[in-house]
Amino acid sequence: MISSDVIRGYNDTIILYLLLDNDSYGYEISKKIKNLSDEKYVIKETTLYSAFNRLMKNNYIESFYKDETFGKRRTYYRITQAGIDYYKEKCKEWELTKEVINRFVKEEY
Repeated sequence: MISSDVIRGYNDTIILYLLLDNDSYGYEISKKIKNLSDEKYVIKETTLYSAFNRLMKNNYIESFYKDETFGKRRTYYRITQAGIDYYKEKCKEWELTKEVINRFVKEEY
């Protein structure tokens, strides 16, 4: 299991990635993160919704209501063009981060 401290700076990137092709809602995004990471990373609900709020504040995503589930409206999220641009920046940053960290990782120890 990956520590939340290690991955914290990339929660936004993960969420934006999942919204690139399809709009989605919180529970579905949480399940996808768990499944795509082979259950090595499980995002906490509070972390997920904090990220949604931060991403909306920065206009990287927007929310809207869709479907009714057991009489309750479900909040969906979609990525904006600013979010796509931010996602691209974060991907470049990740490549640089990997390059630097790999210089400090020994294959055999």
